[in-house]
Amino acid sequence: MPVEGGSSSGSASAARHPKQKRKAHSLSIRRTNSTEERPPGIQRGDMLEGQDSKLPISLRNNLLDLFGQIEREFENLYIENLELRREIDSLNERLSGDGQTVDGGDPSKGALKAKASHSTSQLSQKLKTTYKASTSKIVSSFKATTGSRALCQLLKEYVGHRDGIWDLSVTRTVPVVLGTASADHSALLWSIETGKCLLRYAGHAGSVNSIKFHPTEQMALTASGDQTAHIWRYMVQLPAPQPPPDVTVSGFLQLFTNLQDSHRRGLFILLVLVVYLLWNMEGSCASLSFESGDSSDREEGEVDGEGPGEVPTVRVATATLKSHQGVVIAADWLVGGRQVVTASWDRAANLYEVETSELVHTLTGHDQELTHCCTHPTQRLVVTSSRDTTFRLWDFRDPSIHSVNVFQGHTDTVTSAVFTVGDNVVSGSDDRTVKVWDLKNMRSPIATIRTDSAVNRISVSANQRIIALPHDNRQVRLFDMSGVRLARLPRSNRMNLTHVCVCVCVSIFVQGHRRMVCCTAWNEENQSCNLFTCGFDRQAIGWNINIPALLQEK
Repeated sequence: MPVEGGSSSGSASAARHPKQKRKAHSLSIRRTNSTEERPPGIQRGDMLEGQDSKLPISLRNNLLDLFGQIEREFENLYIENLELRREIDSLNERLSGDGQTVDGGDPSKGALKAKASHSTSQLSQKLKTTYKASTSKIVSSFKATTGSRALCQLLKEYVGHRDGIWDLSVTRTVPVVLGTASADHSALLWSIETGKCLLRYAGHAGSVNSIKFHPTEQMALTASGDQTAHIWRYMVQLPAPQPPPDVTVSGFLQLFTNLQDSHRRGLFILLVLVVYLLWNMEGSCASLSFESGDSSDREEGEVDGEGPGEVPTVRVATATLKSHQGVVIAADWLVGGRQVVTASWDRAANLYEVETSELVHTLTGHDQELTHCCTHPTQRLVVTSSRDTTFRLWDFRDPSIHSVNVFQGHTDTVTSAVFTVGDNVVSGSDDRTVKVWDLKNMRSPIATIRTDSAVNRISVSANQRIIALPHDNRQVRLFDMSGVRLARLPRSNRMNLTHVCVCVCVSIFVQGHRRMVCCTAWNEENQSCNLFTCGFDRQAIGWNINIPALLQEK
């Protein structure tokens, strides 16, 4: 949960070496078998003295130790696979006389007969049932992941924030850009197509917890841990479309040529070769999984080449809303854009006039801090969620009567509640459930989605009514309004090996978020990049979701 004025992600990475040009040199390291021992009295440094290398002995010893760890891991896996193979072969020898084999055995051993005895058939059936039961979950997860990757593809990464990203939104006017709100006290606007940062808002003195755009004008509304909400204007010009990246060998070489640090370049090349060799070792890599290192742990102030350090910065708000006595966690525009609503940790939501910044109403009733607020796209309705396990519906359609309805059904903090185009509200909670409610019948939900992790700020697509769930466990799942799961977005995998140097370069093989996913936002007007996610790995991601294919497979 956002904190006031603070930075919530990990500490900055260690100081980097000064960038300077050095002559390229080759690296030659002799590998020894992990089962062999060095002759007594001979140190590792003595084994390397006769080799031509400018690396210090201590550095070369560290590299050899790391490679030794990798080799021992693969050797253990190889031995384990051999033992499993022998067990399967022994079972096949017992069953081969009756025409039965266990999956994974050698079909060439034993002559297969047409019939089997009753007792042997029972044993074979029991083995097969146990085998299928133990692997069904794994196989089904493989199939689901493969299908999700085919229907949900990562298109663009938006990297430039120095801390976690709490919220993101897409403008409703031309030019269409992406906005992100971060704990680094800033909000950034991005080109969706190129991933380039176009503008930075730095008017807040605390964490920026949400961002929403005016329905018809180029204005943004941000809520912050400095106990204020700001309304500010922006003007951006979209850059020219970039040509597709060069994925040929020449383009790969150009990537290394552009690197400044020769040590990093040489080590990166070495590690890519190591991963390639390990990946192609027969019979081993199927048992491994990796997790990329957190490359987002940059030094304070360090950004990408197209990051916020080189773009226009807005520091003064058009209007400042100051009535709250605690962190302002969220804010949104009412239909028409003449009023805004804010939600705060002071357990109240405030309604303001945009033109005068005047406080119109204070909405009280929640017993604990508010976590989110959302407005209806076509009606004067507001929904606020809270840590008191409830969310409330506020009706401003009749100026003389401001009714409120309380929705109870969750057992933990309601992290968000959003409207759909119809008469539904979808709520997500830390109790690991998502509930779909009918505004005409508020006693019980019409659908409940149960997950394995806490749910953060959800979003619902306007046209197809698909719910995108961001989770604490780095997952992003898609469901329909009836609770049927449609897909899971790809993410980086978990690493079981020792923390070795391979994790430095393995990030090129994985995709998705590496930390908690905080928010999702749909953009169905864009046919290519139609879903955005953000999280505490300091990046936002644009996805292409093949919605017709998802609905067809349902």
